[in-house]
Amino acid sequence: MTTMAYIGEEQKKRDFQMMLACSTHLGTKNLDFQMNRYVWKRKADGIHIINLGKSYEKLLLAARIIVGIEHPADVCVVSARPYGQRSILKYAQYTGATPIAGRYTPGMFTNQITKKFMEPRLLIITDPLTDHQPIAEAAYMNIPVIAFCDTDSPCKHVDVAIPANNKGKQSIGLMYWMLAREVLRLRSTISRSTEWEVMVDLFFYRDPEEVEREEKEATALREAATDAAAAPIQQWDEAAMATAMPALGAEQWVDTNAAQAGADWNAPAPVPAAEATDSWDAPAVVAAQPAPGGWDAPAPMPNPASGGW
Repeated sequence: MTTMAYIGEEQKKRDFQMMLACSTHLGTKNLDFQMNRYVWKRKADGIHIINLGKSYEKLLLAARIIVGIEHPADVCVVSARPYGQRSILKYAQYTGATPIAGRYTPGMFTNQITKKFMEPRLLIITDPLTDHQPIAEAAYMNIPVIAFCDTDSPCKHVDVAIPANNKGKQSIGLMYWMLAREVLRLRSTISRSTEWEVMVDLFFYRDPEEVEREEKEATALREAATDAAAAPIQQWDEAAMATAMPALGAEQWVDTNAAQAGADWNAPAPVPAAEATDSWDAPAVVAAQPAPGGWDAPAPMPNPASGGW
């Protein structure tokens, strides 16, 4: 534990909690004889438990070796498995390494005729089982190899084995995130007193279908926000309302009957409605009949009084 003397207790506590949360300590049911030294215990179901203290020590050792390379581009990171491709791309982005994501073309380290020929000074492997071809070529070219090894991983031609769960996407992303953070701290790019602003979630593998679904949801939300912003908002102007509408109590009541009669001079005058009375003996009121003609027509004869003098 001497290599962790310069790391604070709180920092180590947080790192171990993250490793436990990402299941970095869970191995497999198979155990390679060279990985026996890194196994702490075996569960009842046969799963081997990795000693996280040794994993942390080997991670810091690997970071020191990486910092010793003069040019960061001479460090090559390889991952043929999909779970580690996003992690190595992010690691290469922040540390300046050269990533090889996806299928490894045989002969990239040994055949100088190939277009992708390269001569790295250090090789970082995600899974020794899947990435066996670059490990074999690195052994031919005397290239040191750092590998994340599970309990069933072969350690042949591996110089620095970092015991960790290399089957889970969270575990792979966390280990590459911690390795990149330690490399940047040793290069004095970031300070140890402050947290790294890069979230560990950026190193995790993401399902393409999940990413597409999230993009569709984000697009729908943006379109809804754009439509809501484009809709006109009616603004009530108090001054305009006071000008357009008269004050309360100043309304002018207009007689609709007079207005209609004033439009046509020849139209007959409106007949007033008879007032209702409470007595049945009262005579009925006969409404005056309009003149049949115009101004030259004779006046109508008055009706004789029915009640006499």
